[in-house]
Amino acid sequence: MYEYINGIVTIVETSYIVLENNGIGYQVYVGNPYSFKENNEYKVFIYQHVREDEITLYGFRNKDEKDMFLKLIEVKGLGCKMALPLLASGDIDSLWSAIDNENILYLKKFPKIGDKVARQIILDLKGKLSKTTSVNDKSFTELIEVLQGLGYKQPDIKKVLNNIDANITIEQQIKEALRLLSK
Repeated sequence: MYEYINGIVTIVETSYIVLENNGIGYQVYVGNPYSFKENNEYKVFIYQHVREDEITLYGFRNKDEKDMFLKLIEVKGLGCKMALPLLASGDIDSLWSAIDNENILYLKKFPKIGDKVARQIILDLKGKLSKTTSVNDKSFTELIEVLQGLGYKQPDIKKVLNNIDANITIEQQIKEALRLLSK
């Protein structure tokens, strides 16, 4: 599994870029290939999609886009190729807002997203998304990621953050958070 690839964009096509790293050109599907310029170096966050008949790389400008993509492909009926255009504008905040406010019209403006899929996106993701960190949570970014990795839900995590000291070590924060979450 790849997290990201640093490399030079050598080819820009309508649906993908070729990212060269150490003499190897990786074909990476991206939401908006024209936001990349040929012969420029980029750090592209990668999702590797493996099926029995193909291995495909999907690329993102930053970790937030990649995280949003991973949430989108969990939606029933929404695959990688349908989820990628939702991120093409690079405006994740508007997408979060549309989902949380049940704005079906906003979602339907994307290719291949009809009424049924838009409703499924809202059903599966409403209330489960949060912007990476709020002002109060900036010191707890790592703690939030660890707790989410352990399977805790965002609303439960938010409830205990106010009771944790931001100045203690991450190990102590995790112990304290787990203690509070187990109550």
